[in-house]
Formats: sequence, C-alpha cells, structure tokens
Amino acid sequence: MKLSAIGLEHLARAGLAARGAVYLMVGGLAVLAAVGSGGGVGGGGSALRSLLGHPLGALPLAAIGLGLVAFSAWRLTNAAFDGDRHGASPKGLGTRAVHVLSGIVNGGLAVTAFSLAFGVGRRGGDNDAAQDWTAWLLTQPFGRWLVAIVGAGIVGAGLFHFWKVWRGDMLKRLSVPPERRHLALTLGRIGYAARGLTFLIIGGFLLIAALHSDSSEARGLGGALEALREQPVGWALLAVVAAGLAAFGAFGFAQARWRRIEALDLGDARQTIDALARRASA
Repeated sequence: MKLSAIGLEHLARAGLAARGAVYLMVGGLAVLAAVGSGGGVGGGGSALRSLLGHPLGALPLAAIGLGLVAFSAWRLTNAAFDGDRHGASPKGLGTRAVHVLSGIVNGGLAVTAFSLAFGVGRRGGDNDAAQDWTAWLLTQPFGRWLVAIVGAGIVGAGLFHFWKVWRGDMLKRLSVPPERRHLALTLGRIGYAARGLTFLIIGGFLLIAALHSDSSEARGLGGALEALREQPVGWALLAVVAAGLAAFGAFGFAQARWRRIEALDLGDARQTIDALARRASA
C-alpha cells in the first residue's frame, strides 16, 4: 500500500521554502551585524522575532509557522516510511534518525513562530532553549552521557555536511535544469559548508557542557555565531559564515522548487521494524 506523493509534495515544498526563509533571515541579519549596519546575531527564533518590528509581521510569522509544521510532518513521515530509500542499515537508520531530529527541531521552531504571531512568546533567546533542554537531559539517568551523545551526533552531522561539500552530491535528489545546476550546486556547497561549521561549534559546546555537567555551556545557532564573532577578526568570520547560511537559505528555495518527491510505501515501515527486531534479538 502506498501514500500518494501529491500531498507529500505540498508538505515538502512548503516546508523547504519556510526553512529556507528562516536561514535567509538568520544569515542576512548576521551579515548586517558583522559589517555594522544593524541586523543581529541569533538563531531561528531571533530571526523570527525580528519580524515583529514590521507592519503585519504576524502574517509572515504565521505563514512561516505553517511551512515549518509542513516541513516537520514531511521529515517525520519520510523518515518513518523511508521515502528516500535509505534502508535499514546502520548508516540508513542513522540518516533517518537525523531526519527525525530535524523534524522535531523545526516543529519546535514552528511553535515559536506561532507563539510570536499571537503575542505569547516574545522573550527568551535561542541559547535559552538549548540550555533548557540540556539542563533537562542532565537531570536524567546517565544525563552527562546523553548530552555527550547528542553533542557527538551534532558534530557528526557537521562532518557529514563537509563530506557532502567535498563530494558535491547535494543535487542528487533534485531535478535541476542544466542551465541552473551550476548556481544551485554553488549555493549548496557554500550553504552546507557554513551550516556544517555551525554544527561543529554547537556540538562542541554540548560536549563541553557534558564534560563539566553545566548546561550554561550549551549554545544554539545564535551562540555559535557569537562564538565566531568573539574570535580575532571575528567580524570577518561572522560575515563569511553568515553569508554561507544565507546561501543555504537560498538553496532551500532551490530544493523547494526541484526536489523529487516519491510516493511512500507503507510496507517500508514494517520492514524497518522487522529489521530492528532481528537486530535486537541477535
């Protein structure tokens, strides 16, 4: 039994465009801050808050929130039913787990967008959220190990981004017209490199938080960008990485336009469950 690709396509394209818009705002605001022309350094939540100062800011917030809900739903459904055919190997399951995490994170960002649109979430920074869930994890059994595992996973995701940059395979699931491939690939490479670097920084801070058992060490995307600005010639580092994040946002619109969306086979989820059960009993 298969789920139609039509509904999934709407979810995916709306979601990829919404995520692209968020990264464009994050990168654009940080570039302006780096060159001293206003803007601000922060993560997705801070970028969304910047819309509150504009007329009718609640409307784009609500639209982005809906798009992020669509992205989250698509990511979770695609991971569950293996829409991209990653399989049930350790590598495939790891990739699907990352997609689940992406769905959860963007679902949380959607909640932020809606709360801001309706005037109930105007306080708190991006680092607050990272520190809050890190503090919660630290209170759990083996909490320091849990935080370390998450941090190592994010570092691994950052390294995977650089691997994709080196291979240049970020277009393999896109049907890009030949005359647009060079531009799309360039945006993808720059964007993945910048995003990979921020992942390495975020994961590194989580490893430090685990080592010291101190949630205040954790940082989100905004904290990672601030860490760059604190370095020698930090304004230049921030400007380059922020421009890269904006490129990743632009690449998100390319994904929204040209991503191939396949119908989902409900049997794939059953196959994954059976494979996990066999491994557990081995």
